[in-house]
Amino acid sequence: MANPLADSGPGPAQDRDFVVALARGLDILRAFRREGEALGNGELAARTGLSKSTISRLTYTLHRLGYLSHHADTARYRLAPPVLSLGYSCLAGLKLRDLARPFMQALADHSGMPVAMASRDRMSMVYIERCKGTDAVTLAIEVGAHIRLATSALGRACIAAHAPEARARLLDEIRAHEGAAWPAIRPGIEAAIAQHAALGYCTSYGDWKPGVNAVAIPFIPRDGTPIMAFNCGGPAQSLTPARIEADIAPRLIDLVRRVAAVSP
Repeated sequence: MANPLADSGPGPAQDRDFVVALARGLDILRAFRREGEALGNGELAARTGLSKSTISRLTYTLHRLGYLSHHADTARYRLAPPVLSLGYSCLAGLKLRDLARPFMQALADHSGMPVAMASRDRMSMVYIERCKGTDAVTLAIEVGAHIRLATSALGRACIAAHAPEARARLLDEIRAHEGAAWPAIRPGIEAAIAQHAALGYCTSYGDWKPGVNAVAIPFIPRDGTPIMAFNCGGPAQSLTPARIEADIAPRLIDLVRRVAAVSP
């Protein structure tokens, strides 16, 4: 899939104030998707849409700056600890995590399922807080993990919270990103937007991952930080649609109201 910052691509590269080299370097860091993943220049080129010569210069620079480690025998790179320090600095500045955590844990204890808070990262939602439930069979998704924007309850809640014009632009981006899968994905997003308008929450019943159900509600911080979303999700046999709609969704709505009440 082409990257809008690829060598011949349109978009931000046409903006005089947009520093393309910086954006490309950040795209390299974003290309690492799993914990401990090691990638070569060819794989990074495929993931970012940038030329191999551009990738080579960027990985060399990021390695010299300490953001990538390099294994000479395999010619592969990994994210290095300075990247982690940037992430923790971001989390430390999100006071909403501290305010929301007691309410999230209370719902996790009640439901037995994990409760999470996330924000959008391009075509994904990234977990920025998670409280574990008591059920032994739960999803092992930790802070920093990414899940798909278009099919997850978290992502759909984020989409639904956008104002109409911004939502239309976001849907255009999702359509371009999903490509041939878009016709199958679109109805679920549209249904979630309508569900949010009518009921105040969005669901995903096996759409993100077979056998996994979830409900999510968006939260728009008053301090201008990006849209957040809270969710509760787990195995479909435990978190049935009937249980979500009768018990978990109302409690999640109350959770968000409580967070809003204590947020600056």
